[in-house]
Amino acid sequence: MTMENFYKEINEISGYLNITCSNNPQEIQERISTIMVYMMRTGEMLADSKKMLRKKKSDEIQNTILRIAKENCLSAKVQNALLDSIAEDEAFLVDRLDRLNASCVHQLDALRTLLSYEKESLRLNKTGY
Repeated sequence: MTMENFYKEINEISGYLNITCSNNPQEIQERISTIMVYMMRTGEMLADSKKMLRKKKSDEIQNTILRIAKENCLSAKVQNALLDSIAEDEAFLVDRLDRLNASCVHQLDALRTLLSYEKESLRLNKTGY
């Protein structure tokens, strides 16, 4: 999967998570089901993006850092800073997916609470206490 495909899917999931949910129990249940799928998917995408990041760093460290290190003795700190700048896009993708996955978890918790509240409210309206 290319980074462009990752970003397209990230934007789709993010757009869905940015929708405000009503208090309708059926809508809440549907959102829970959808977000559970998104949570699993963002977890997979996060693992894939971390793999891409490790590969990019590995490839670039062999090509760039070793060449520069042979010419000038670079400290480990400078080498790490250079490596981080080389894999900036991949690191951003990892961070974005990590936050998106965490958003899924938090929204699921909130939706479950909201659903419980609505169910209790319906029960009280039927029984009167």
